[in-house]
Amino acid sequence: MSFFFKKFFFYAIFNSCLLVFLFIGIQNSSNKSKLNLLINETIELPISFIVGSSFILGSIIGSFLVLDMNKE
Repeated sequence: MSFFFKKFFFYAIFNSCLLVFLFIGIQNSSNKSKLNLLINETIELPISFIVGSSFILGSIIGSFLVLDMNKE
């Protein structure tokens, strides 16, 4: 199995586990807020879901970035 598929599989499993833990953690969340987008507002979402989902999205995007500082 190539390195790319191993890396992709690892990050997919890792972020899926984070998403499951996020859903378990927000079960009793009572603090809700609306998210202002460019066009509209969303429905009232728990603040922990907004923060957690942005963290997971950043983790997904960051896993596909390739920073190779050794190349000159």
